[in-house]
Amino acid sequence: MSSPSDTLLSERANGVLTLTLHRPDVLNSFTREMALALQAALADAATDDQVRAVVITGAGRGFCAGQDLAEALPQDGGPIPDIGEIVKASYNPIIRAIRTLEKPVLCAVNGIAAGAGANLAFACDLTIAADDASFVESFAKLGLIPDTSGTFFVPRLVGMQRATGMFFLAGKVPAAQAKEWGLIWDVVPKAELMTTVMAMATQLASQATRGFGLTKRALNASFANGLDAQLDVEAQAMHEAGKTADYEEGVRAFLGKRAPVYQGK
Repeated sequence: MSSPSDTLLSERANGVLTLTLHRPDVLNSFTREMALALQAALADAATDDQVRAVVITGAGRGFCAGQDLAEALPQDGGPIPDIGEIVKASYNPIIRAIRTLEKPVLCAVNGIAAGAGANLAFACDLTIAADDASFVESFAKLGLIPDTSGTFFVPRLVGMQRATGMFFLAGKVPAAQAKEWGLIWDVVPKAELMTTVMAMATQLASQATRGFGLTKRALNASFANGLDAQLDVEAQAMHEAGKTADYEEGVRAFLGKRAPVYQGK
C-alpha cells in the first residue's frame, strides 16, 4: 500500500484503485492536505489506463466526519477563515473529479459519514454501507449550509421533504434507512463490507470501461437536459461506444457464444 500523503492511503489490485481516508483518530475528518491528496489521486486515476474502477473508504471506525474544524477556526487571533474558500479549494474539486471520472467510483462507508463525508458518499456512483454505519447532514448544528454537492444530490435522491428534514433536523440516518430512501445502493454486514465492495469493483474493472464512462456522462447530462436534448446525448454516446474495441469484443463474444474479454478501450 502506497501513500501520496499520510492522510490518504492508495492501493491498486486487479484494475481497482482503493483510496482510504486515513485520519482514524479524528474519524477521517478532512484537512486541506487530505483533500488535496484525494484530488490528486482522482486526477491520476482519470489518466491511468490500468485503473478501471475506484473505491473510496475510510480507516478505522468511521468513514468521514466532514471538515476538521480546527482548520476552520481563527489561528493565533487571526481572522476567521472563509469557509466558502475552503469549500471551493477542498470539496468542489473532489466532487467534480468523481462525477467527471469516466470510470466507476464506489464508496465503502465503514462507519459514521457526517457533513462533507456524507455528501461525498452520496456523490459516488455506487455506495455500499456497513450495517452499523449512519449518515448525518450536520451543517445546521454549526449554522452552515450543506456543501460537497449535498444540495444537488440529496433532493434528487430522496425528494425535497426528506432532503429538507435531513438538512434542517440534522439527525442520523441509519444505513438501512439510507438504502430504503435511495441514498445508497446497498447495506451489508460490517465484516463483509470490503469483501463485497472489492468484489463488485473487481467485476466492474473487468468490464467495458468506456461504456461505463459514457453511461456516466449521459447520467450527468440528464440532470440539466429535457427529453429532446437527452435523446441527442444518448445518440452521441452510443456513436462513441459503437467505435470502441470493447464493443467489438462484446459482439464477437456474443456471436461466438463465449465470455468477452474486455480491455477497457
